[in-house]
Amino acid sequence: MITIHDILETNRMITENKLDVRTITMGISLRDCAHPNIKQFCQNIYDKITTSAEFLVQTGEDIEAEYGIPIINKRISVTPISIAAEACRTDSYVPVAEALDAAAKEVGVNFIGGFSALVEKGYTNGDRILINSIPQALAVTDRVCSSVNLASTKAGINMDCVREMGEIVKRTAELTRDRDALGCAKLVIFANAPGDNPFMAGAFHGVSEAEKVISVGVSGPGVVKRALEDMKGADFSQVAETIKKTAFKITRVGQLVAQEASKRLGVPFGIIDLSLAPTPAIGDSVAHILEEMGLESCGAPGTTAALALLNDAVKKGGLMASSHVGGLSGAFIPVSEDAGMIAAIECGSLTLEKLEAMTCVCSVGLDMIAVAGDTSAATISGIIADEAAIGMINNKTTAVRIIPVPGKKVGDSVEFGGLLGYSPIIPVNKFSSEGFIARGGRIPAPIRSLTN
Repeated sequence: MITIHDILETNRMITENKLDVRTITMGISLRDCAHPNIKQFCQNIYDKITTSAEFLVQTGEDIEAEYGIPIINKRISVTPISIAAEACRTDSYVPVAEALDAAAKEVGVNFIGGFSALVEKGYTNGDRILINSIPQALAVTDRVCSSVNLASTKAGINMDCVREMGEIVKRTAELTRDRDALGCAKLVIFANAPGDNPFMAGAFHGVSEAEKVISVGVSGPGVVKRALEDMKGADFSQVAETIKKTAFKITRVGQLVAQEASKRLGVPFGIIDLSLAPTPAIGDSVAHILEEMGLESCGAPGTTAALALLNDAVKKGGLMASSHVGGLSGAFIPVSEDAGMIAAIECGSLTLEKLEAMTCVCSVGLDMIAVAGDTSAATISGIIADEAAIGMINNKTTAVRIIPVPGKKVGDSVEFGGLLGYSPIIPVNKFSSEGFIARGGRIPAPIRSLTN
């Protein structure tokens, strides 16, 4: 039974602690759009997206107005284009990215994800065309997001693709240098990528998904921090219990929005992603939650343990609130999008190496990391390889969204704007990975992959 206390508490979460639904994402299958003529294929996907998502934005706005729940973004994810476009007789998928961008603008969504390839075990022709098209595609579009899954616990790590993605990141940065390498902020390199993730830039509509689905990503770091402010001196069992209860309440808000959107659009409900997604706004930071547990600054000894507790408690609380939890679900640590992370970088308590350690226990990985523009492709590939190894060995999703900003060096900062925020340029280990990355081939899957 819902009491007046529950209603007032939820209202306080929204008005005072920045609780929001970060995204309603409609996943759309493009598998029936295949055609050998790329112009016809582009027309097919434009027509399908604009028809399927015609009322997505309006529905989100209606729910927001009726329930008073902020819904920050409305988004679309599609079948990985390397699969959907493989029948096309072409050597570039840039026109496909332009069609996706046009469709996203027509229906009014903030982003469209799925300019993607799944190559953890090897390439098809479509995969190669897609990856080679990424830099130009992200340079000429505004709302298209791209991802590449190059490792998994079952398949190991495709080190040929790791090497190539370092070069792709550098080319993307160069082609968008007039926007401080903003194209790289729309490119995620994954291990164990989930096919039901509603968050950008890594969202795509997995091949095992239904024709169309509605998924919702909730947020609320400020709500969790506020709950812990009343737990001064409490032991960690009590802290974990408080986070669980708070995550349950946050997830129920997302469940309400998802069910309403699903019903009004006539599209099946997919999943709730209950990740704590921060923003640059003060009071909406994952780092500040960790500091509320007693750390002087995020990155201090104990940070990884605090993040492990937070991530686990969020999952446990959310799982009790919805029967369909998926996506990434846990705690995000995107540097430029979290005011506390930015402050920790600036004061020197948080380093790239500590962030890597934290990715062992959080939802994703090294996210929105701005580095000097002269960082080599091999160094970027080495960072990608390290994250992929963490994901592969620990059977979890990891990812890298790294931005080598042309003309910037350590001591500078870069402004991306909006939810992407700003970031100091983070120092990177100066020693070379060139010989390691040049080997190529595949790092075999670990023994734990043999679970059949």
